[in-house]
Amino acid sequence: MIQTTLLKNSIQTTVHPLENGDRLSRDEFDRRYEAMPANCKAELIEGVVYMSAAALRLRSHGQPHSLLNAWLATYHIATDGTIVGDAPSVRLDGGNEPQPDLALLIDPECGGQSIVSADDYIEGAPELLAEIAASTVSIDLGSKKTAYQRNGVQEYLVWRVLDGQIDWFYLQDGQYVDLLSDEDGITRSRVFPGLWLDRTALINGEMRQVMAILQLGIASEEYDRFVTQLNS
Repeated sequence: MIQTTLLKNSIQTTVHPLENGDRLSRDEFDRRYEAMPANCKAELIEGVVYMSAAALRLRSHGQPHSLLNAWLATYHIATDGTIVGDAPSVRLDGGNEPQPDLALLIDPECGGQSIVSADDYIEGAPELLAEIAASTVSIDLGSKKTAYQRNGVQEYLVWRVLDGQIDWFYLQDGQYVDLLSDEDGITRSRVFPGLWLDRTALINGEMRQVMAILQLGIASEEYDRFVTQLNS
């Protein structure tokens, strides 16, 4: 009788490992993810599990990730009322828990549209998400883009490293539209005033130019109005 009870308990507490292609609810994904090794990276996109290798190449991911992070982090440091995150898990809905490379949020206490849960995860749609896409382009511009659009992520930036291109989308009437550069070659965020980007300079690794353009944005009148709004 004791052996039978122990067997039943062991079956009930078994947690199956995550596997590429698993179709799971977000709750089941969370349960299995918690039991995976610490170096495991997995995402749930439209109910499907995608797992990434722990090893990442320098020029196709590590370096562009760091450069994009420097740009967003500098904006965050200057802008009280924003939150920046490196590879945070985001609980979008019942079938989606992506782990974007970078996220920029308006603090919930300053009117942001997402929250930070009691167990320290982002819940809801952050204002801006960014991905470094090499081998993951088909996912980042496919099912992941669809999930972000449907859930109301206001801006989505994808750096297609192997193509030497940066796509920046903004949400308009529920659909993603290309955020184009102005005649001066600068792309200006619609959600975060002052978040200006020289895409060509970033692609070429010319970070002094990238930061110079960002500083111009931070010195603009639209940025001052935005910061006043956040602080109010």
